[in-house]
Amino acid sequence: MTWTEILAPIKNTEYFEKLWQKVKNEYATTKCFPPKKQIFRAIELTAFEDVEVVIIGQDPYHNDFQANGLCFSVSDQVSAPPSLKNIFTELKDDLGIVKTSNELDSWARQGVLLLNAMLTVRAHEPNSHKDLGWEKFTDFIIKEISDKKENVVFVLWGAFAQKKASLIDETKHFIIQSAHPSPFSVYRGFYGSRPFSKINDYLKLKGKKPIDW
Repeated sequence: MTWTEILAPIKNTEYFEKLWQKVKNEYATTKCFPPKKQIFRAIELTAFEDVEVVIIGQDPYHNDFQANGLCFSVSDQVSAPPSLKNIFTELKDDLGIVKTSNELDSWARQGVLLLNAMLTVRAHEPNSHKDLGWEKFTDFIIKEISDKKENVVFVLWGAFAQKKASLIDETKHFIIQSAHPSPFSVYRGFYGSRPFSKINDYLKLKGKKPIDW
């Protein structure tokens, strides 16, 4: 199945029409991120049939040139935000991998869906689009993956993402939960959680190809 088929039942609704009109109005009247053409980049880079891992973020980065449609990822023209730096620190401690790019496209192309719950944000106003209606759409995506696929790893970092566990069938999938990688909580259980090796161990156990992080 393709994303077009998966999303047709929700996209062809009055709800989505209203949501998209609100989004268009926001982009027409205020500065918003990511660039409009990158709003759906997470599902553009990771086909439904290829999804092996889902990492859930809250909303896009809100400063200039940061958000690029993939949660936690930024373009190489800006420095890595604190959460991304902490993710890379844990990756090095976990698997000895040193990331040289702040862009996570290579993960997305291997089946890691980097999905924010809110797909847009106003410039310099974190969580400013939380009431537009995005969560109904992204919750639908999470539940469709849970319902229609098997043996997917869902990565829930922090309290916000962990609320999405109710959408996931734990009898079919593997859920990894820990503290969020932000500086405020990284020492409360994110460091040392070894999510990357856990993901690859599970994928290999299920006869799947591990992610080249």
